[in-house]
Amino acid sequence: MSTTVQTTLPRTVWILGLVSLFMDMSSEFIHAILPIYLTTTLGLTVLTVGIIEGIAEATASIMKVFSGVISDQFQKRKALILAGYSLGAVTKPIFPLADSVFAVIAARFIDRVGKGIRGAPRDALVADVTPAPLMNAAYGLRQSLDTVGAFAGPLLAILMLYFYAHDLRLVMWVAVIPAAICVALIIWGIQEPAQWSATKTKPRLHWADAKLLPPTYWWVIALTAVMTLARMADALLVLRAQENQLGIVWIPLVLVLYSAVYALSAYPAGLLSNRLGQTGLLAAGLLCLTLAQVLLALTSTTTWLFWLGIGLWGLHMGLSQGILSAKIAQLAPTQLRGTSFGVFHLTTGLMQLVAGAGFGWLWYQYSAATAFAVASLVSISSLLLLALSHQQLKPVASS
Repeated sequence: MSTTVQTTLPRTVWILGLVSLFMDMSSEFIHAILPIYLTTTLGLTVLTVGIIEGIAEATASIMKVFSGVISDQFQKRKALILAGYSLGAVTKPIFPLADSVFAVIAARFIDRVGKGIRGAPRDALVADVTPAPLMNAAYGLRQSLDTVGAFAGPLLAILMLYFYAHDLRLVMWVAVIPAAICVALIIWGIQEPAQWSATKTKPRLHWADAKLLPPTYWWVIALTAVMTLARMADALLVLRAQENQLGIVWIPLVLVLYSAVYALSAYPAGLLSNRLGQTGLLAAGLLCLTLAQVLLALTSTTTWLFWLGIGLWGLHMGLSQGILSAKIAQLAPTQLRGTSFGVFHLTTGLMQLVAGAGFGWLWYQYSAATAFAVASLVSISSLLLLALSHQQLKPVASS
């Protein structure tokens, strides 16, 4: 009896990609403006912004652990995905309505809690519906569509700022529209696979389940930790542009270029990983990050070298993030996919907290150049760890 090999990505993967696109458009629209709003309008320091961003991302990642475990136990991903994206959508009107630092920070944290709820179940659902030979391409596509939204948002922010005379509150209202579209897509566009087996196990969080994850999985987690530590928060890239005298209307171009390169490289990286190897692409991504940090440390104006650094930063993300997600999906037992993505995201979030506070402190205490220079040394450390773990990270054979 012949078997049919699926060669096209499932509809659910495309819908999840579009969901990510619209929510990232909304979030990055806000994110392109928020660092400047916090430092100029509300008077916060770069250190404070770094800590806020780090804590916000860590909060999201801690939530991902629990949402991932719950999605494994209940075997219901869509409800958690809808809850997480809906929570993010609800926060969008809070930013333009806020009249205090506390309100802005609260909205930022609630938004990140929503991200934490939806992240692991969404990534696990991609694995649930995708055949093994298409796994790299599926995560690359979802990451690319996510990042299309990430540069469309700042582009829209530039347009709004240009026409509405730097009225930040008015501009922020536009972010509500794509957030609403995102929620509608989840409600009417996503279906979970019907072949899941029923379970009578009550939802629980047992850390002993970590023993079921293979040693190679923990190598990937260790590598993820060091790679994430090497990157400072995106908000600090925006503040670097401001420090380099880029006009406020054009500052969102930083995230436009960064996200455009990220989007254009993520899907091809997923397709090429089967030919070139996941380890080789990760090494190329870390080399891009190291060079980007050196360039951003050396530039004091927004010359072409500054923009080259931003572009290389985006290329690093495109070459690495989808590959790491695909690797986690390949290594995790089916019944622990949500849990494994939860641990993966927790590691990312904790390291983002350390990086946000650490590089923010170096920037505040010394200079931006010092912060970027130290970050480049951490990137080199990531390359060394990748070289040591080369044997452990060999591609998993497709079935």
